[in-house]
Formats: sequence, structure tokens, C-alpha cells
Amino acid sequence: MPTRRIFISGLALDARIGILEHERRATQPLHVDAEFDIDITRNVDDQDIHSVLDYRRLREAIVQQCTQAHVNLIETLSEQVAERLLADFAEIRALRLRISKPMAFSDCNAVGVEIQINR
Repeated sequence: MPTRRIFISGLALDARIGILEHERRATQPLHVDAEFDIDITRNVDDQDIHSVLDYRRLREAIVQQCTQAHVNLIETLSEQVAERLLADFAEIRALRLRISKPMAFSDCNAVGVEIQINR
């Protein structure tokens, strides 16, 4: 079956994440990059947003999942976000999700986790 790739690049948000004491007291910035392979089940109707998977809904789900509660580990957060996306959007055949902490270390741009899931 043919697929279409939707991507979100450099989504910046503040989240409550981290196991260290100073991370528990305040939010910190996260960057999220995601790619979604979507089944193309019908032709795109240029007049109907419902003929495609609206990337605004994907972004909203990511933001909600990342900001709803404190999570200790970025690995846990990445799995929670992936589970939510797969549960909410049946059209997703595969996803690649990268979540990074740009302020974790002063000597690098970011550290984080990337996961890839295929259904």
C-alpha cells in the first residue's frame, strides 16, 4: 500500500521531565522531531482537510502528552508519546520520534532518545 510521510521538525515546548532534583522543581525545554508514514487510502481532496491526516492533530497530541505530567526519564516519555500517537491515529503505519533536551549539557546542542515503530 502506498504511504505518505508527514513530519514535524523542531517542535519546542517546556515540560516537566527529569529524575534529578533540580529537574523536578522546574520545567525545561524539549525539542521533538517526528515522522509518520501514513497509508494513502483515498485521493487528496484539496477542498477537504478530512481527506488527509491533519498534522495539527498530530502536533496537539504530542504537546498534550509531553506536558500533562512529570516524567522522570526521556525514554519513558518517548514511549508514552509513541503509544498515544499509535492509539489515536490508526492511519499511522510507522513512526520515528526523537525527543531531545537542548539544555542538558553546555558542550553539546542536545541529548535525547529516538525510537522507531512499525505496525
